[in-house]
Amino acid sequence: MNRLLLLVAGLMVSYNVFSQFSTQRERDSLNRLSAEDHREMMLLLHIDSLRQGANGNDMNAPNAVNYEEAKANPFPELPNPLVFKNGKTVSTPADWMKRKLEIREDFEREIYGRIPNKFPAVDWIIVKQRDTMIGEHAALMQKLIGHVDNSSFPEISVDMDLTLVLPANASDRMPVVIEFYWGLWRRPGDTSVPQPSAWQIDCIRRGWAYALLRPNSIQADNGAGLTQGIIGLVNKGQRRKPDDWGALRAWAWGASQTLDYFTGRSDLDETRVSIGGHSRYGKAALVTMAFDERFSAAYISSSGEGGAKLNRRNYGEIVENLTGSGEYHWMAGNFIKYGGPLGWDDLPVDAHELIALCAPRPVFVGCGSNGDQWTDQRGMFMATAAAGPVYRLLGKKDLGTDEMPEINHGLLEGDLVWRQHDEGHTPAPNYPYFLDFCARYWQH
Repeated sequence: MNRLLLLVAGLMVSYNVFSQFSTQRERDSLNRLSAEDHREMMLLLHIDSLRQGANGNDMNAPNAVNYEEAKANPFPELPNPLVFKNGKTVSTPADWMKRKLEIREDFEREIYGRIPNKFPAVDWIIVKQRDTMIGEHAALMQKLIGHVDNSSFPEISVDMDLTLVLPANASDRMPVVIEFYWGLWRRPGDTSVPQPSAWQIDCIRRGWAYALLRPNSIQADNGAGLTQGIIGLVNKGQRRKPDDWGALRAWAWGASQTLDYFTGRSDLDETRVSIGGHSRYGKAALVTMAFDERFSAAYISSSGEGGAKLNRRNYGEIVENLTGSGEYHWMAGNFIKYGGPLGWDDLPVDAHELIALCAPRPVFVGCGSNGDQWTDQRGMFMATAAAGPVYRLLGKKDLGTDEMPEINHGLLEGDLVWRQHDEGHTPAPNYPYFLDFCARYWQH
């Protein structure tokens, strides 16, 4: 009981830390600290200035966002995932296993950062559970905390927040659909389940569990938090090195720790676990799938720049948006170089190769239409199509075309699939198609 009280006390600290930035003055302070950390990283990289990101608010600004397809492709040639760095062609699955290591190294060093070799242990505890109804279906809700051992640096605490909902009286080991969840911190001890969405009701109806993992309980979504959270804990409160991991990989690490926990449970099937997310958490879901081969499927929704969108595209959000002080914390420090002294075409890899790292496992890439232009729908489609040769090499079915289909007409027959719905920046309309996609692989 004392251990539980300590965990809840830690959650209260986390809640207070979150709440303290609710005023404009405190948000300004948070931005100032992020800018300070950003400047320190620029000094480490010997960078004096950066190009501006795309301005999506003022179409008359000199750096106004581009939404014209005619201006979108200054670098039409993409890196070839099926060519080794020495120029040799990748022609067999065995070749791909070697080439994959080259691609992964580039992503780790230059884009998303390296995770540490050793991590403290994570102790998962069910702090509350209760019976509930998800739609018309009886279910069991469990509220869990993944407490990271901070004995090596007690000044920083990390308590991952997870809600797991299971069908009542299930008789078999269940698949689990994990979503990086947008919700804010609730007060410690609050075991209420968010109003279930249609996809969550559908999971329970199918006899599947679903899990909501809060990324900000793993790593804060700002540069000021880089000396806190899991990144700060393993660095003992010090600033990052240029190739250290950013928030996207930290969130992905949290998802992997969640899968570790599921592996030890007799009621969950660790071989049938998907990862999904929307917008910035779509980026994190794709990074998770690419670097942890245990996840069996992924839903990548409206992930945009830093996710499934080609970096070499001048449409919507661009590289320079991610290298500025507002979003750099998602990436490795080294990524900042590509918004300053280096350009997009200097990147050794691009988004199609991140998708290719998921092969041969099933991946669903989706987005909206009106209101989702910032994510560059066509750029995400192009990257998904360009990952196809790797899927085909491994005996799987890709999109089957490089022609982007009409809205609401998905390419859903393969192992790598695509669908754009007719609503805005939301994952909801594509969720039924994703769950049907998973069912093809998860049916006994």
